[in-house]
Amino acid sequence: MAEAKDQKIAFGAGCFWGVQKYFSSLKGVKQTRVGYTGGNYSNPNYDKVLAYRYQTPDGIKNHTEAVEIIYDDNIISTEKLIKKFWEIHDPTQYNRQGNDIGNNYRSAIFYTTKEQKEIAQKTKNEYQELLSGAGFGKIVTEIEPLDNFYEAEEYHQNYLKKHPNGYCPNHSTGIKFEEKGEQKDTKIVTPFGGKEIVVVESLNCPYCQKLKNQTLKDYKGSIPLRFAMENQLDKFTIKSPIRVSPTILLIEDGKELARIEGFITKEQFYKLVGIFKLGEDSQAFNIAFNQGTENRFCKKYDKFKHTPDGVFVDILSGKPLFDTKDRFNSGSGWLSFYQAVDGAVEERDDFSFGMHRIEVISKSSGIHLGHVFDDAPDGKRRYCINANILEFVPRDELKASQKEDKK
Repeated sequence: MAEAKDQKIAFGAGCFWGVQKYFSSLKGVKQTRVGYTGGNYSNPNYDKVLAYRYQTPDGIKNHTEAVEIIYDDNIISTEKLIKKFWEIHDPTQYNRQGNDIGNNYRSAIFYTTKEQKEIAQKTKNEYQELLSGAGFGKIVTEIEPLDNFYEAEEYHQNYLKKHPNGYCPNHSTGIKFEEKGEQKDTKIVTPFGGKEIVVVESLNCPYCQKLKNQTLKDYKGSIPLRFAMENQLDKFTIKSPIRVSPTILLIEDGKELARIEGFITKEQFYKLVGIFKLGEDSQAFNIAFNQGTENRFCKKYDKFKHTPDGVFVDILSGKPLFDTKDRFNSGSGWLSFYQAVDGAVEERDDFSFGMHRIEVISKSSGIHLGHVFDDAPDGKRRYCINANILEFVPRDELKASQKEDKK
């Protein structure tokens, strides 16, 4: 095994929070810190760098926000590291990245060895060809030696790790170097028609992964949900450029109706879906989010009381809640079940209206379903459930869907 060979380099690619978060996640990167470099005055701080970002006094060159990286080039090569730098931002933007405007956000590589300088120039030329072929302009990135690096204030260090419910800046052009043996991703995402949800992600975005793993892991709803990179979107009408990842787009017939930027919790996501699918003024929304109750013997109750064999699913998440095998006619005018699907619901005390009842909540989406009582035949429990927050799926369709999920 080759002896460890630590090297140092610094990158400026917009706000240093997201740049540090990205590079600190790469295997072979041993240490990162954010700071200021590339200027010609001593002891810069955040306030001074911001004050000089639009114009500087005569003879002064402002520093840029940068990330100093210590890496083991036996694990991650200098070339791979610099290629990642080109890919995560737009090096054709002058003194800005997206909505972050000013000379402190300029694109820059600060090298410490001759080899780093040569690789920076070589990969710049290669990337320029790729960008030009995709219709982008000229690269404006500075390539300079790393002189003094002034460490930024402590609250800036690993900022996005300290604030886990946030977002990653989405400044990438979407243009990637083609690795050896790797095929270019030519996937194009076009509108389905009708309502759909599109989550726009970016390369190695930890908040995108967190959204998938925590918020969306149980989603099987009837509104289609897809993930895509911004450059994969085609024939969509988007209101404005995507500057943040993840960005959740609510789409109808290919047109953006609304968006939510950054990581959101499961509760926030399902309320968003509730508004999008049900409408805030609907009875179903009132039941789901305001603990409302439908009228006895409502139309949906009549529709659902004699369905064929199958399951009732959460109207928002699509997860199974109750089985027709456990349904019975209680005469109450509300759908009644002896039990819920195993692990599908949660129960909690409800002291509203001066009573003590047990509320039933969907575990996947957190919406209100109804209540459970100890008054069913043979001493069994009765789950009294609002029909308007359910959808019915025949058992054959459910089995087919489960087979698709396993593929």
